[in-house]
Amino acid sequence: MLVRGAGTRVWDAEGNEYLDFLSGISVNNLGHCPAAVVEALSRQIAEFMHCSNFYLIPTQIELAARLCELSFADRAFFANSGAEANEAAIKLARLYSKTKFGEGRYEIVTMRNSFHGRTLATISATGQEKVQKGFEPLVPGFVYADFNDIESVRRTLSERTCAVMLEPVQGEGGVVPAREDFLRELREECTRRNLLLIFDEVQCGMGRCGKLFAYQVYGIEPDIMTLAKALGNGYPIGVMLAREEVAQVLEPGTHGSTFGGNPPACAAALAVIETMTRERIPERAEQMGEYFRTRLAEQLADCPNVKQIRGLGLMVGIVLDHPGAEVVKECLKRGLIINCTMGNVLRLLPPLTVTQEECDRAASVLGEVLRLEHVRGGQAAAAPQPNTLSSNTSVR
Repeated sequence: MLVRGAGTRVWDAEGNEYLDFLSGISVNNLGHCPAAVVEALSRQIAEFMHCSNFYLIPTQIELAARLCELSFADRAFFANSGAEANEAAIKLARLYSKTKFGEGRYEIVTMRNSFHGRTLATISATGQEKVQKGFEPLVPGFVYADFNDIESVRRTLSERTCAVMLEPVQGEGGVVPAREDFLRELREECTRRNLLLIFDEVQCGMGRCGKLFAYQVYGIEPDIMTLAKALGNGYPIGVMLAREEVAQVLEPGTHGSTFGGNPPACAAALAVIETMTRERIPERAEQMGEYFRTRLAEQLADCPNVKQIRGLGLMVGIVLDHPGAEVVKECLKRGLIINCTMGNVLRLLPPLTVTQEECDRAASVLGEVLRLEHVRGGQAAAAPQPNTLSSNTSVR
């Protein structure tokens, strides 16, 4: 039970200290309880906590303007989470297509091993059966393609397609960055076919990959983008950003959120953005990510159970030839918090304020744990089963 956090460290109820290399799953990008965010929240909560969106909210206007200034977007819609932001993106894509092209274009192509949230629509968009199981019937209108495979995407496109939605770096899918050529060809294909391109940057955005937004690493702009998690650094907020041509189909009352863009959430997000830009946090993430991956490669060079170290910025995955759950447990015993995704990929998401010494410590712990006999020995199980979702899995 964790009860306190400061910077890159957290403490449990017994007073034990841990180095947090998960950041609440890419939420605490500025570390735990950064002073600027705490102060901004304290001031705002003391002054004004909630206002109906029937009225203008100054911090919301300021945050929308700042996000649009820093990105490709012209408009912002605020929500409370990544799943809500992705729901908004799905609704906008369908509404835009229907408004501009008429009936019949409603399908959204998403990627196998993607993750877009846990509402009914977003698990339907998510390309993982384990997330969908038990919640059938799913929302129709989602088809699945292979990530980083443009031909697979092309095979799923039809006269019913209105958009393609993906994460520039798959997080729950095993920390898999998109290839630049894949995104470039996908952008060209969407433009040629008048399809919207939606980037889900809920996990990989907000400085994590070396730029404020992950799409900026590739130089390829979407039509719609979603953010959440680190935007509030622990205070709940989500946002959908869109180009003017697309966003204008949303009229008042078409979509909404009671708490979306509330004053404290926007104050927290403004403090996050101000800190990230002033202290050049994304650039630091790029440099520290290179350092950390180098140190991991050195520490794990003679570990035959390590198959690959991959990632972008401070979004790092270590691919094992065996399940990773025991590794996570042993790291926790040694004061290091990480997690495992896809069964055999260790996911490392430290705060972007992490130091070289802390990266060295994490690499050292991982090197020690991955050499333990009971972790890498005869208990190695079969590799995780491949994702069997076909492009026809959900109802058209």
